[in-house]
Amino acid sequence: MDSAWKFREAYESARKLKVAQDVFCSRVESISRARRRSWLWPSSWSIERDIAALGEFPYDLQWEALVDVLRGRVKLSVHCYEAVDLDAIVRLSNEFKFPVASIHHAGETYLVPELLKKTWGGAPSMALFASNARKKREAYRNSEFAPKILAENGFSIIMKSDHPVLNSRYLMYEAQQAHYYGLDANLALLSVTSTPAKTAGVGHRVGSLGVGYDADVVIWDSHPLSLGATPVQVYIDGIAQIAKPEVLFKSDKLQNAPETPNWDAEAKAAVEYQGLPPLRGRKMRLGELSKTGVKFVGVKSVWMQDDDGGLRVLFDKDENHDANTRTDAVNSSSVLVLHGSLIPCTSANLELCADDKVQEVVDLQGGSLAPGLTTFGSHLGLVEILLEASTSDGIVRDPLVGSSTGHVPGAAGGDEAVMRTVDGLQFEGRNTLLAYRSGVTRAIAAPISKGFLIGLSTAFDTGASNALERGAIVKEEAALHVTLNQLSDVSVSTQIAALRGLLYQSTSDVWKRVQRGEIPLVVNVDSADIMSTVLRLKSDYDAWSGNSIRLTFTGAAEAHLLADEISHAGVSVVITSPRPYPGSWQERRILPGPPLSRDSILTALLTKNINVAIGVRDDFDARNARFSLAWAALESNGTISKTQALQIATTNLDRALGVGRVQDIVAYRGGTMFDFESKVAGVVSMERGTIEIF
Repeated sequence: MDSAWKFREAYESARKLKVAQDVFCSRVESISRARRRSWLWPSSWSIERDIAALGEFPYDLQWEALVDVLRGRVKLSVHCYEAVDLDAIVRLSNEFKFPVASIHHAGETYLVPELLKKTWGGAPSMALFASNARKKREAYRNSEFAPKILAENGFSIIMKSDHPVLNSRYLMYEAQQAHYYGLDANLALLSVTSTPAKTAGVGHRVGSLGVGYDADVVIWDSHPLSLGATPVQVYIDGIAQIAKPEVLFKSDKLQNAPETPNWDAEAKAAVEYQGLPPLRGRKMRLGELSKTGVKFVGVKSVWMQDDDGGLRVLFDKDENHDANTRTDAVNSSSVLVLHGSLIPCTSANLELCADDKVQEVVDLQGGSLAPGLTTFGSHLGLVEILLEASTSDGIVRDPLVGSSTGHVPGAAGGDEAVMRTVDGLQFEGRNTLLAYRSGVTRAIAAPISKGFLIGLSTAFDTGASNALERGAIVKEEAALHVTLNQLSDVSVSTQIAALRGLLYQSTSDVWKRVQRGEIPLVVNVDSADIMSTVLRLKSDYDAWSGNSIRLTFTGAAEAHLLADEISHAGVSVVITSPRPYPGSWQERRILPGPPLSRDSILTALLTKNINVAIGVRDDFDARNARFSLAWAALESNGTISKTQALQIATTNLDRALGVGRVQDIVAYRGGTMFDFESKVAGVVSMERGTIEIF
C-alpha cells in the first residue's frame, strides 16, 4: 500500500509538470499564431519578449523520465511479481493514462491474465524465467507453466536471464525450457529474438533477419530449441565474433524442435491452486494385495545399477548393443519391478508378468527406466525460501570468523562442535518435491554456512515425508565440509593454517574420522591456487600420518588447470557450475566449453580419469539435473556416453561424497532422461518399498 501511494504521488507530480509544460507550450503557440495572423507589425511588438514574459519552461529533473512516460516517449518496464502489486500497476496506468511495455519477473501474472488485459494502452509483454523460482516470498508462486498459460491468453512472451542471476550466455536455454513446459516452438524462439526487440523499441533494427536490419546473426549446430544447442558462429554487424569456433557434431534428430510432453493438466492445476498445486503423486506399497509388483510396458531402454555400484545398460533399443547387454532383454518392451529387483518380461517369465498378477500396469509410450539421480551443492532440504529466514535452518556459526557470525555457543559444544545437516532437515519442500518429480531422488546437503567450517553433510530421500519414515535418511553423516576462498573475513593463509591444525592436531571424533580416511573431507574451493595448496597439504599429511585423506573439491571452477595433479592425488571433483561464469576473481580462469574451447571442464577432468560429478548452486535448479547430464554428453562430441553421463549424477557423486549405491528407479514416459521429449511418470523407491505414480 505504501509503495502504491508513493507511485501515485510520483506520477501525480509528473502529471502536474506535464500539464504545466503543455500550458506553457500552448501559450507559446498562441503567441506565434497571433503574430503570423497580424497584418500590422508594430515595431514595439517583440515575439521574443512576449515569450520571455511567460517565464522559464517548467522543468524538474526529478520527474523528467516520468513525464516522458506519460507522453509515450519512453518505454516503461515494471519489475513486479505479486497479483496485488500487478493490480496497483494496472490501476495506476489507467489513472494516469500511460502504457506498460513489459512486466519483468512477473511471477503471478499467469494467475491474473484478465486483470493485465485492462492495462491502459494494451496488454504488456511478460518477461519471465523458465524454472528459476521460490528464492524469495514474492517468487514463491512462480510456475514453469507461466509462459504457456500467458501465451494462450494472448500475451507476448519474453524469456529473461537477469544476468548474473542466470548466465546470459545460455539465454536460449530459458526458451528451451519454456518450450519443454508447453510454450509453442515459434513463440519460444520469438521470446529471445523479435519479441524483446519490439518490446524495447528496437525491433526495426534487431531481433529479426531481413533486408535493412542489423546483420546480427547466430548459426546454430542444431535446432535452437534442442537441448545443448550451441552456436557455430556469431556475427555482429556482419563480422564474425569467434576466431576459431569449436564445432560439435549433432545428430539429425536434434535438427528439429523436440516433441515435448503434454502439460495441460499440470498447467491447469497451477492456476486452480493459485500457483501451489499438489506435488505428491499416487503412492502404493510394492507387494500389496498379494500382487508381485508394477509392470512398465512400452519401454525402449533401461539403465540399472549393479550390486557393486556400477551402472550398465540392461537394454537400449536406440543404440547398438555390446557384449554386456542381455539379448533377451533387448527383445522385451515390458519390465517388471519387484521389491528389490527389476526383471525384463520375456517368454521365460510370462506368468510372473501377467497383467492380473501385478499391482499396476504403466505404459511409458516408448519411455525408459533409470536409477534416480543425486543432487548436491544447494541448500535443498534446509530452506524453503532462501531470502526468508523463518523458512530456513539458519546459518551455522563459524569458529574461525566468529567476530562476524558469533562463536558457537558452549551448549552446542563450543568452537570444537561440528554441526550436522541431519538435525535441521525439512521434508516435502516445493523445490525438493519438484526435484523428486524430475527424477532426482536423493540429495546431499551440507549445513548453510558463510564461513570456514561448514559441517557434516547428510544424504536424504527427496520423496520422503519426514525424517522418521523408512529410508528417509540415506546417510546421517556423509562427509565433512569446509570452505576456502578469498571472500572470507580472514586471509586464505589463515584458513589453510586452520585446516592444517585440525588435520594434524584435532582430537575430536569427526576430525579423527577424516584423519583416518573414514569420511571424505570436502573442500568448497574455486581457485586453482588454493587447490594446489590443499593438494600439498594432503601430500604432506598422508606422508606424515601413513593414512590417506579422502579429499573432494566442490565448486572447482578452475580445477582443469590442475587436472594432472588432481588425478595423481586421487581427488574427486564435484563441479557445481558445469556451464561456468567468472562471477568472481577466483573463477576468472574458467574453461568456457564449445564453441570457445574444445573441452568443457567436465571433459577436461574426465580425460584425466578423475572421479568427476556435477551439482548445482541453486535450489530451484536441482530439478534440472537430467538436462545438465544430457548437455554434458552432447557437448563432449561423443567422448561421454549416456552411461557415463548418468554416472556423473549418481555413482560418481556418491563416491565423491561418501554415500552408498542408488536404490531408486525413475520411469520416464515418452523418451529417456536425456531429452526434452520425456517426463517422469513415476518413482520406485526400493528402500521405502513404494512406487509413486504422477
